Amino acid sequence: QVQLVESGGGLVQPGGSLRLSCAASGSIITIYTMGWYRQALGKQRELVATITTGGSTNYADSVLGRFTISRDNAKNTVYLQMNSLVPEDTAVYYCNADVFAFGGGRRPYWGQGTQVTVSS
Repeated sequence: QVQLVESGGGLVQPGGSLRLSCAASGSIITIYTMGWYRQALGKQRELVATITTGGSTNYADSVLGRFTISRDNAKNTVYLQMNSLVPEDTAVYYCNADVFAFGGGRRPYWGQGTQVTVSS
């Protein structure tokens, strides 16, 4: 049906930057809101940022001013530019997309997650 594949995670020093990408593929008719969530060890999954088809964005207070979400609708891809990273940003980052697919109706899909570790 629909697959979301993330890339771009890794180890970075405090103050550094990373760019995450998430490409959606499969029997897609329309992708609505796309977003990024994260889950730190021992904590619940939390919203990081979302972006609508028209480009309206929403950010968690903890990342506002440091992270930027964007999307390329032609490529069915969403990005997360992360700057001024701090150790508290360490988590598994998950891509999410609200997708209307052939044979599957409209529902949310999740990527497999990519690890981001901020440490010196």
